[in-house]
Parts: sequence; C-alpha cells; structure tokens
Amino acid sequence: MMISKRRGLAAASALAAAALTVASCGSGGDTPAASNAPASSAAAEPVTIRVQTFGGGSNFGYKNAIEKWNAEHKDIQIKEEHLTDQFEQQYWPQMIQWLQSGNGAGDVVGIDEGGMGLAKAHPEWWADLKEYGLEGRKADFPAWKWENGVTADGKIFGLGTDIGGMSLCYRADLFKKAGLPTDREKVAALWPTWDDFMKVGQQFQAKVKDTKFTDGTNTLYNVVLYQEAAKNGNVAYFDKDNNLIVDKNPAVKAGFDFASKLSQSGLTAKLRNFTDEWAAGTQKGAFATVGCPSWMLGVVSGNAGDGMKGKWDVASVPGGGGNWGGSWLAVPKQSKHPKEAAQVADYLTGAQTEASIFTDFGNMPSNSKAQADTAVQGAKNEFFSDAPIGEIFAKSAESLQPVFLGVKHAQVKNAVESVVQGMDDGSVPYDKAWQQLVDDAVKAAG
Repeated sequence: MMISKRRGLAAASALAAAALTVASCGSGGDTPAASNAPASSAAAEPVTIRVQTFGGGSNFGYKNAIEKWNAEHKDIQIKEEHLTDQFEQQYWPQMIQWLQSGNGAGDVVGIDEGGMGLAKAHPEWWADLKEYGLEGRKADFPAWKWENGVTADGKIFGLGTDIGGMSLCYRADLFKKAGLPTDREKVAALWPTWDDFMKVGQQFQAKVKDTKFTDGTNTLYNVVLYQEAAKNGNVAYFDKDNNLIVDKNPAVKAGFDFASKLSQSGLTAKLRNFTDEWAAGTQKGAFATVGCPSWMLGVVSGNAGDGMKGKWDVASVPGGGGNWGGSWLAVPKQSKHPKEAAQVADYLTGAQTEASIFTDFGNMPSNSKAQADTAVQGAKNEFFSDAPIGEIFAKSAESLQPVFLGVKHAQVKNAVESVVQGMDDGSVPYDKAWQQLVDDAVKAAG
C-alpha cells in the first residue's frame, strides 16, 4: 500500500506529539456517497473526516482523489493525516493505543496487511460497515481480500485498498555504465534465479565503484520470504493456528540465508528501508536495484525526485513473482461520524478511485473492477521509462497467493527485520544473527 511525496521519517516523539494534537481535533462527516450526494445547506458548517495513513512516497496515493472529493463535497471535507513512514515501528503501536483507549484514532484509518490479524481479533474497535450498506461491496474484491476485512463474528470492518504484486526496480543508466543490458526484458533474462541475481551484482560492482548493487538486505529479504512462503503452505511467521513458526518455516530461513549472503558479498548500500538515509540514498544514486511491489514505485519515484525520471525501470524479479504488502481502510468505533466515514472509505476504495491511484502513483488496486479497467491494464509509468506497469502487475495480481499473517505478525516482522538489517549494518554478527532472530521473534510474539 502506500506512496507520493513525503520522504521524512516521523520520529517517535513527533508522532507522540501528533497524537495529542490529533486526539484534540474534531472528527467529521456528512453526505452520502460520492456519486450522488445531495448539495449541502449553505448555512451548514463543513465537517472534516480525518483519514490517517502511513508509508513512504505517495503513501496511499490519495492526494488527487481527496482533492476531487473536496471540490465536489463542500459539506464534507477529507483531511489526510500522514503520520509516519514506519508502520510496524510507529504507526501500528500508536494506533493500537488509540483504539484501546477509545480516543485519538481518525475517522478512517489505514491498516497494513501485517496489522489485520490483530485488527480482526478486536471487533470492539470497529464500526460495522454493514450498518452503512456496504455489505454489497463483497463482489468488488477477491475473496481473500474481502474476508480479511471481516471479523470472526461477521462484522465488516475493512475495505481493501491495494495489493502488492512484485517486480524489481533498477537504474537503467547505471546498468548501461556497467556494460549490462538495459532493456527490461533482457534484464529479467539475466536473473532467472537469485543466484543469477548475485552474479549480475558482482558484474555490476566490478564496473561501477561508487554505487552499490542494491539498497540493503530487507527489501529483497521480503521478496524472497513471500516467494518461498507460497511454496510452504502460504504461511510466514505464524501457522494458520497462530503458532509461531519462525524457526520451523523454510521460507523464513531461505529469506534470511539470502539476505546474509547478499550482505556478506558486499553488494548492499547497508541502508535500512523507509528511513531518511534510505530516501537520500535513492536520490543520490547510492544503489541500483530495489525490491518493488507496486506500492514501492511511488516510494522510489518520490524519494528520487523528478531529476531521476527515465533513469529507473522495472523488470521481473528472480523466481518470477510473489506478493508483499497491501492495506485496508477501517472506521474506528470511536469516530463521531461513522456513517460519513464509511462513505469516505467506500469512495476511496471504489473502482474508479483505485484505478486512478494506480495510474497516478502505482498502487495496484485490490478492487477487481479496477484491475479490469482498461486504463489500469494499459498503464505505463513515465518515471520508470514508460514501463508497462499495468501489464506487469495485473499479471501478478491474477496469480497472487495470499500469505497467512498471524495476530502478532507486525510485532514479529519488526523484530525479525531489525536483525536482518542489523547484520547488514554490522550491529548484529553474521554468525549470531539467526539465533538472535529466533529469540527476538519469540519475545515479540509474547
């Protein structure tokens, strides 16, 4: 999910301060859904619906959609509050506090896939969207996307925004400098396997001394993890009974082993993704490749800036596919205007809106009608050398296999990735990293 502009990482203290401000702000709402809302009374005070989001680049890609809504609905205005780039480390822990306390959450809140297990387990946190006529939206989404937004007792609490899909973004100009092919089809042919990817990296590094082949360990760790998860029962850190299986799942070990080998080969810029340093590295050309689910396109272009337009391109990943990421919108029960908030969530996850977000920013729609839109199918991305992103990600959406994510997936993911990145930057010794990863995962799972 996620992606336009803001590269800055909100510090924990800044987020806490924002929490106090947000908690004191009024919620909002009004009018029925977007397409046929009646005109508001001239005397009515406009109401603001607060939509809280996270993520780098264009985050959820709502800028243009919100501007369109606000121009057409004078009695209800949407205000996006982008709280931080970091979901597991900052956004979700803070959101859990607000949801538990019954105060501070927005009228509509974004939830990454890693938080949905916990969200589903707490129906008391959420408004039931059935009460606002949204049960009919079921036909708009793949079954797995819809069902992830429904609690065990049948409450509809979340509507799907985007899905991940998978590709690999690369600097075509730097590949040319290294004497490598630059055409995306020929680039993909260089690395049918991850071992081949490493060999290409070594060729690149031998010719280009001032740029590392890839950003760090974590983006590619996640690509490998989710590819391997699809081969191992579609589970990652937890089995489908919510038992922690970090040390038992071959998918986790495969991702870890690849990340360790990549780091020890000297091919990484040793950058932690979604940090200010990582964003600056994108702009300065510190690395030439990065794992790219669809929402990462906007992150990369937002971080790199317009001066890098046409220097980046998109190719298939080694191994052929995979999925990483995707989010939902939910209406907290504490909202003072749940009906109007539900209308906004309905609008932001509608086929037309999700299609426009993809063509504007790159977030692949989870809405099946949007996926079938000719504008989506034929979309190209100017920043990424006119890459046919509609063709690339629509194909991955068709074969997408959702991976089960446990109730405490976000907490365990944060602990695991801290070790994966720590061994790259030297804070965790390679020979002790696996055991630390397992131990930290156990602690995070509680």
